[in-house]
Amino acid sequence: MTASPLRLTGHVDLPAHVGNGGFDHAAVHAASGHVYVAHTANDAVDVFDPASRRHLYSVPGLPGVAGALVSDEAQLIFSSNRGVNTIGVFAPGPNPSVRKFDVGVRPNGLAYDHRRQIVLAANVGDPAVPGSHTLSMIDLAKDGQRTEIAVRGRTRWAVYALEEDLFFVNIMEPSEIVVVDPRQPDRIARTIAVPHAGAHGLDYDPATGRLFCACDAGMLVTFDAASGKVLDEKPLSGVPDVVFFNRQRQHLYVAVGDPGVIDVFSTASMAKLATIETEPGAHTTALSPAGDWLCAFLPRTHRAALYEVATS
Repeated sequence: MTASPLRLTGHVDLPAHVGNGGFDHAAVHAASGHVYVAHTANDAVDVFDPASRRHLYSVPGLPGVAGALVSDEAQLIFSSNRGVNTIGVFAPGPNPSVRKFDVGVRPNGLAYDHRRQIVLAANVGDPAVPGSHTLSMIDLAKDGQRTEIAVRGRTRWAVYALEEDLFFVNIMEPSEIVVVDPRQPDRIARTIAVPHAGAHGLDYDPATGRLFCACDAGMLVTFDAASGKVLDEKPLSGVPDVVFFNRQRQHLYVAVGDPGVIDVFSTASMAKLATIETEPGAHTTALSPAGDWLCAFLPRTHRAALYEVATS
């Protein structure tokens, strides 16, 4: 019998929800191993230690926080604060001083070019406000100087691919991936058409130059990042959200909130390896930098489920 690619090892209790919403995007700080997760219901980023399975502290005062991103190179944490149209920038550790920068309408996805100190904030926008679907490019080296790039629809997730030296951002409708060159941070360099509705979760494989795009239509599409060519398409268990690529194990994890599972794929063959049950509504995950564990965020029980990643 083939071993499961993910083995549940325990849970971490997190603060109960104060308001509406649950958890959103998360990231792991490599040096400490601590996980930073956007707790949208609490207007805070929760920080916990998966090794001791303890919630350590929360960073408050981040209204509608939707995204959390870690730059290990810069030793910075970024948050997208959808409720007040800002991003937060702070150092790892308790009681940080949070610098806030104005961005566009309802920021969500985040990506960071450490060499140029440019943050991309993908703004969801407001359907009632024409032109509010934008990408904000914030230059931290120039005290947060900002440019705005108009896009054609609601933004989803974003990545910076160091090897390509490009930002890639998913757009819901029309379903597409927009490409931004940080050397020209005021325009779209090119666009990749996505053949299924609702481009959503996104990640990148630097070794093969592939993009993995999970679509609301319940499909996973693999692209060649350089040409935009579709390389593979696979069905998913439902409407996806977060995608994480495990470069050490050559696995891809796609979180599906309904019914509450993680679809696991081999990126060598793009075959589905397993569907792991989580909890209804669990649409977001975080992957350790070493690729040895994954956690899924469970909104109904306000916990993080910890999974050991199989070695083969």
